[in-house]
Amino acid sequence: MTPITPLEQALHSARALVLADLVAGEVAEADVVSMVEESVVQRRWWVEQWPEGSGYVAGLVAQDVQDALLESYGRWPLCPVCGAGDPHALEVEPELGPDPQWVCHKAGVRVAALGSLGSAGGGVVSS
Repeated sequence: MTPITPLEQALHSARALVLADLVAGEVAEADVVSMVEESVVQRRWWVEQWPEGSGYVAGLVAQDVQDALLESYGRWPLCPVCGAGDPHALEVEPELGPDPQWVCHKAGVRVAALGSLGSAGGGVVSS
């Protein structure tokens, strides 16, 4: 059996974390999962060029999917913290760093770690 390389482990982990948040937001339709797969393919090349960045790939995949969803569906994940005002999306922080978190900049709070939106009650797509 071939051992899983750190690159493959990082990519599989990124895919799983983003899919968990999509499932929590009930937006893991086939075309959305395809967006995740496309991002993983693109980020594979990125990490091959910069192996030290493997710890950052999960946050980058989340941002890629968030951007793709904005173009085709609307904002995701919606902030579960702010009840009043215009619905707004959470953002990934750090933008390029390890241990990505979903953050509400409006309220200035950390909502959930990437992959943990289900426990935070976040994320229906809305335009």
